[in-house]
Amino acid sequence: MRIAVLQYPIAWGDVRENVRRSVERISALAGKADVALLPEMFSTGFCVDKPELAEPVDGYTMRTLQQAADETGVAIAGTFICREAYTLYNRGFLITPHAAPQFQDKHHLYAHGGEDKFFSPGIDRTVFTYRGVKMLMLICYDLRFPIWARNVSGHDYDILLVCANWPEVRINYWDALVAARAVENQCYIVAANPVGDDGLGLHYNGHSSAYDTRLKELLGFADDEQGTRIASLSLEALRHFREVLPLWRDADKELVKMV
Repeated sequence: MRIAVLQYPIAWGDVRENVRRSVERISALAGKADVALLPEMFSTGFCVDKPELAEPVDGYTMRTLQQAADETGVAIAGTFICREAYTLYNRGFLITPHAAPQFQDKHHLYAHGGEDKFFSPGIDRTVFTYRGVKMLMLICYDLRFPIWARNVSGHDYDILLVCANWPEVRINYWDALVAARAVENQCYIVAANPVGDDGLGLHYNGHSSAYDTRLKELLGFADDEQGTRIASLSLEALRHFREVLPLWRDADKELVKMV
């Protein structure tokens, strides 16, 4: 499976401009990638106090991305501000060509940044399936909590997709946590983070990356670099490694019954 990571600036609070930027980049991936991975809240930036930017699952953003997926043959993963009745969610999605989208709401809300005051947490953990490949999405702050990501049976999922708005001031934590989740779960990890400045005075310097479970770097970005890079993942190699070294059998399963 070929997963493209899109690292670029997000226009603060401007849904139309951000959707345009993403579709432009996704269109260039036709025939080159199977999945395009966008940063967290790609259509708005990390606007936790702007409920007017929320959209339903059949709103402008999702309809436009579905059209892009249908036209290019590229599945699209990311998150957006979702409104259901009177409740808001930081909702992750996998939009696949000519099929119903799959969703995963952010479970751990970033209270330090006020996210818990406006959003409700996701309760269920959903494993996305596309072309026979199983993928779990972590949304930014979720990355810090290993139990939520735990690959309990060793075969719950094959790839961790991480969508984030992770600022430069804490980027060393990001680098360490992305690598750790791949190792402890015997999986691939592909992580997207933006560059540029937000509306709150924070700077984002990217560091999007992808690793296999042996910590071989499959792609990486330099500080503040903009662009698109593609990681090629071999599921056959991953499954062989899990058979040769089945570390998951020794995990503390009683501690992770919730997942």
